Amino acid sequence: MARIKDLRSYLDALGDLRTVDRLVDPDLEVGAIIRRSYETVAPAPLFTNIKDTAPGFRLLGAPGALSSAPGRPLARIGLSLGLDSTAGAREIVDALAAARTRAPLPPVLVDSAPCKQNILLGKDASLERFPTPLLHDGDGGPYVNTWGTIVARTPDGSFTNWSIARIMMADDTHMTGLVLHPQRIAQVWQQWADRGEPMPFALVQGGEPALPFVSGMPLPDGVEEAGYLGALLGEPLELVQCETVDLQVPASAEIVIEGHLSVERTGLEGPMGEFAGYRPNETSLQPVYTIEAITHRDNPIWPTVVEGEPVDEYHTATGLTLAAEALTALRAATLPVTSAWEPFDGASHILVVSVATDWRDNLPGLSTGDLTQRITDVLATQRFEYLVPRIFVLDDDVDASHTAELMWALATRVHPTSRRIVREGKILPLLSVYAPEERHAWQGPKVTYDALVPSAEEGREPRSSFRFIFPREVQQRVLEHWNG
Repeated sequence: MARIKDLRSYLDALGDLRTVDRLVDPDLEVGAIIRRSYETVAPAPLFTNIKDTAPGFRLLGAPGALSSAPGRPLARIGLSLGLDSTAGAREIVDALAAARTRAPLPPVLVDSAPCKQNILLGKDASLERFPTPLLHDGDGGPYVNTWGTIVARTPDGSFTNWSIARIMMADDTHMTGLVLHPQRIAQVWQQWADRGEPMPFALVQGGEPALPFVSGMPLPDGVEEAGYLGALLGEPLELVQCETVDLQVPASAEIVIEGHLSVERTGLEGPMGEFAGYRPNETSLQPVYTIEAITHRDNPIWPTVVEGEPVDEYHTATGLTLAAEALTALRAATLPVTSAWEPFDGASHILVVSVATDWRDNLPGLSTGDLTQRITDVLATQRFEYLVPRIFVLDDDVDASHTAELMWALATRVHPTSRRIVREGKILPLLSVYAPEERHAWQGPKVTYDALVPSAEEGREPRSSFRFIFPREVQQRVLEHWNG
């Protein structure tokens, strides 16, 4: 299908949309509607009448969540990534991993773009007229960035990073947000801070629907998101120059906020309802974003995510892209891995690695524990390693993206006390499975479970299900007559 190049074309193609024309309050009501849409797998809400927001300004909720379309749960994700709306889990992960093996396609610069239809500078560069919702009860303030891309470049100009990190509104011209090591935005910011200079930034809302997925992808050192996205979509992205900082942003953007990020950590940030399904109680001091320019399309659309219990965009975007990175690394190590998956319902706390059932033919003499150790050794060197507390290694007769089948496999193939590899390492403190002292230290245990079944010679038991326990011809005869 033809590539979808901006948010408006994406909404036209999606169909899975509910327009909310009545007046809604940005103080919790918008957030509650979006959360309800996740938890009932409803159409994505598009708000057109938001209290205290300029006429014509719109807000889109749940832009990359599960779809309400029957039989197409990943339709929003597939369309966002340049695939068909019917794309399944393995197809999406394979597409993301395959693009990592292709040469990056650098972006091209264009002279003008619709995001320059309105240019606000100086005192006019204010968030006052934009939708700035308080998303969860108890949040530290309105969160203006939950699905937007932060563009930043190292002081020497050698590397440009596109990333997603939550950003909270402090007032109409200032924001503060998480800048956490070892994330790339923190690495770039640190280089500016070490020089004693504020970091130029551009915050992009809307645009290429694939942009937020790739901005949250744990790409290896030296790989820029813009080039990878070009490789994924099969053509270079078009960028346009910012007004006040020496950065370039996707020409397809709905809204672009420009300015500088402070050297000091003086902004009180948080708390905010998070992807683990809880709202932490803690706050932290973070750098402050000073807004110096805002450009936007006429009647702009601001995408918003309300993180919480699965399934929302953190689970879909982070889960898919992390799984693709794991698959890429394991394939590069020539291990017999057929797929990888972060189950959405696991709140990004679980990674499943699927191994070809005939793996012993290529690795004779290797035990299940040996193969599990090799997989663990590869994944322990990856950038995303601090995000994954649990890894399960399964035979690929199990469809890990099918929640019921995965639950059955984990319950019946994971030994209660043995066949596991435990190690210590750096962790993301937002992973709620850890104790408070571990989260504060950014350090904790991780485990890989060897859930591989024995070989036929070792007494593997056949699965007792319609697909596995009956001859193919019997299955076919039953299916042919199933509807009478």
